[in-house]
Amino acid sequence: MRIIPTVILACTLASPMAVAQTNTQTNTTSPSTAAAPVSASGQWRASKLVGVNIYNKQNEKIGDVSDVILDSSGKVAGVVVGVGGFLGMGEHDVLMPMDKIHFANESGKTTTGSTSSGSKQWYPDRGTVDATKDQLKAMQQFKY
Repeated sequence: MRIIPTVILACTLASPMAVAQTNTQTNTTSPSTAAAPVSASGQWRASKLVGVNIYNKQNEKIGDVSDVILDSSGKVAGVVVGVGGFLGMGEHDVLMPMDKIHFANESGKTTTGSTSSGSKQWYPDRGTVDATKDQLKAMQQFKY
């Protein structure tokens, strides 16, 4: 007779833990919370900016982003643009403020010019500056 109350007490104490475990497992595998999409609009990954081609207003490639420089507060001070050279040889690095580069995100374009509505891209496709390659080469060289 003493065993029955002990078994009932043990079952009562174990039930909330089993329910809590079930709820936790259900919540972590729920499709509505598993992989919530994050908007990339207006936000880019700094690691993906490196290598983005920079063009002038005449659509001539004048260089590419080779680094992103942050100030001590964590704000972007500018990007290092490598101008000229061939395969990194003879390249002239200049520091350009972000407001001098117009980045465009043309991701999802098809050959017909329509955009795919579901794709989000965490980096711009290109940057455009209002300067020539010679003007950028004449700027003070950025040194690490």
